[in-house]
Amino acid sequence: MILCLTGILAAMTLTAQTIQVHGHRGARAMRPENTLPAFEYAIQAGADVLELDLAVTSDNVLVVSHDSSINPKLCEGPGKPRPIHQMTLVELRQWDCGGKRNPSFPMQQTVPGTRIPTLDEVLALAPRGNFHFNIETKIDPSRPELAPPPAEFARLLAGAIEKHHLRSRVIVQSFDFRTLREMKKLLPDVRLSALYQTGLKDFLAIARESGAGIVSPHYSLVTPSRVAEAHAAGLQIVPWTANTPSQWDKLIAAKADAIITDDPAALIAYLKEKGLR
Repeated sequence: MILCLTGILAAMTLTAQTIQVHGHRGARAMRPENTLPAFEYAIQAGADVLELDLAVTSDNVLVVSHDSSINPKLCEGPGKPRPIHQMTLVELRQWDCGGKRNPSFPMQQTVPGTRIPTLDEVLALAPRGNFHFNIETKIDPSRPELAPPPAEFARLLAGAIEKHHLRSRVIVQSFDFRTLREMKKLLPDVRLSALYQTGLKDFLAIARESGAGIVSPHYSLVTPSRVAEAHAAGLQIVPWTANTPSQWDKLIAAKADAIITDDPAALIAYLKEKGLR
């Protein structure tokens, strides 16, 4: 069932004119991605939502990582990089994922000694503001060995959301719609977002297939007519990942509900210049 747009906006306590800013992996342009320093930077910048990714260790701990395996371009530690789902939390904590600068982001400041955080550690930031969390389940049906089954993944995430009393402040997103359907069974009031990249289907079809009230397409797929059609059906459109003024202008003109960006501070400043914040 497609969620009512009015209900979604009320839950976010934002006006219809507001364009939300989602800090992608916290603030990847400025701090090591998916780390506590990145999320703290995004909070201080005034991001409306912290966007993050989830993996699961071999001892069933939810940890915040975009990559299903240790990424040697971003992290350094003992031995060869392995899939996170084959490592215990203790083993994972031996890797430093803050000491290397991502070469794609020359403004990024390293924070040596930074470890991959647990989801509990990130959700514990909630009292620092009224921001929300956009949490992606990293799961691939073609690589089942890299994550728990969808129902188990959803169960672990639902438990963390309930533990921190954050139902109204969490969005669960995924390219793999199986976890979205499982989450709806467990916590039907938690907002769901369907990530989308190929452009072969319209946004309404993606919403029907996923059961989500939010469609999160690659920014290049967003047009005014597609957004208008989605809004008429009660959907929100939250594009990813736009980092330049020309990309932002396109999404603003299309009336996107939010923009996911690697540099939330820069986007917030740009929106203020436009009188949109």
